[in-house]
Amino acid sequence: MSIEIYNTLTRKKEPFVPIEEGKVKMYVCGPTVYNYIHIGNARPVIVYDTVRNYLEYKGYDVDYVSNFTDVDDKIIKAANEHGEEVGELTDRFIQAYFDDIEALGCRHADEHPRVTEHITDIIDFISVLIDKGYAYESDGDVYYRTRKFDGYGKLSHQSIDELKVGARIQAGEKKDDALDFALWKAAKPGEISWDSPWGKGRPGWHIECSVMAREVLGDTIDIHAGGQDLAFPHHENEIAQSEARTGKTFANYWMHNGYINIDNEKMSKSLGNFVLVHDIRQTIDPQVLRFFMLSVHYRNPINFSEELIDSAANGLGRLRTAYRNVLHRLDTTADNGDQEDIWLHKLEGERKAFETAMDDDFNTANAISTLFDIARLSNTYLNEKNTGRRVLEAFSDTFAELSGVLGIRLEEEQEELPSEEIEALIAEREQARKDRNFARADEIRDELLARGIVLEDTRQGVRWKRG
Repeated sequence: MSIEIYNTLTRKKEPFVPIEEGKVKMYVCGPTVYNYIHIGNARPVIVYDTVRNYLEYKGYDVDYVSNFTDVDDKIIKAANEHGEEVGELTDRFIQAYFDDIEALGCRHADEHPRVTEHITDIIDFISVLIDKGYAYESDGDVYYRTRKFDGYGKLSHQSIDELKVGARIQAGEKKDDALDFALWKAAKPGEISWDSPWGKGRPGWHIECSVMAREVLGDTIDIHAGGQDLAFPHHENEIAQSEARTGKTFANYWMHNGYINIDNEKMSKSLGNFVLVHDIRQTIDPQVLRFFMLSVHYRNPINFSEELIDSAANGLGRLRTAYRNVLHRLDTTADNGDQEDIWLHKLEGERKAFETAMDDDFNTANAISTLFDIARLSNTYLNEKNTGRRVLEAFSDTFAELSGVLGIRLEEEQEELPSEEIEALIAEREQARKDRNFARADEIRDELLARGIVLEDTRQGVRWKRG
């Protein structure tokens, strides 16, 4: 089965056919670097990192590009507030971004272009749009003539007249039509700026990605992705700029992930429910946050709450326990087991189920369900009288490979459990057995095993050792 992607442009799932066989050009809109990223920023990073992982798992060579917007109004304001140069501020928060995404198990993009590195390219791009009649200069600003582009509105599926409703000309803007948008902004006193044919200024927001995507990946790319909030106007404007400039399709597939709510309310600074990844990492395992994000299909909204995070932590814990139980048995098993081909066939069926889920528009929620099915299957196998290395290795490899596609680490270094805590848990387990609460007794045994503590029930009592 081939991969199918829900294309925002066509509003339907389509078989993925790259421009060049075996290769994928993928551009993901990156952050504006004036602060730490919040969990809303983190969702697309996690989602499209996973998409890239799966494309590579399927054998594609992926050229993955994600930009940094390192000059805009918010950055200039933040730099002034911090008493820093714009470059110092953005360098600091770019490093903070890398720290956060690495903790979330995300790889760096193959390239991270910055706006300030492409000013000349942006000026050249705008000049071509002016020459073609798609843009005009007005008192040092340059605007895009939205109505001149026949396809405007095709991504958001709105007509030009529908889009005009609510459009306004802001104070200080001198544009021909309320729908026209800025490609170049004349510099205000004291602002960072660059020389251009229209005077000192800096790029508008929308032009940046059109230029950087073209410079790094070419006129037409396979996949352009970002958050749902970027579909209009940012991505709509990118299409208008790029296709007017080149006369070619800008991107063949458009992917957009859903919003994040906080306790069933939209996340916003005004509501005071803004959650920074930098802060949440202090109290929550970043891998739990990644697991939580992938537990819902990327196009659906997701609700962030303490209860749901706890549920994700428990779910990830169960997978880690199952995986470590397999590794522990593998350490103590030397022989072949019974009916190995039957178990290997069952395990291969689970791998196919995982691929079916991911082939269907990267359905990570169903893919995670398959990991739980593998965990249950492995637990059943471990209860067999005669387990063998061949099957145990297959379980271990499948766990590691498929969880790796999702960017989820099942084996992590942990602090050594103090002897006092071990003895307390053993005592609790013994009491649970006396109370015939065997489920809790087994849970404690598994918990200790997951932390590398092996229990031995002897006539003289319970002995333990560090595995």
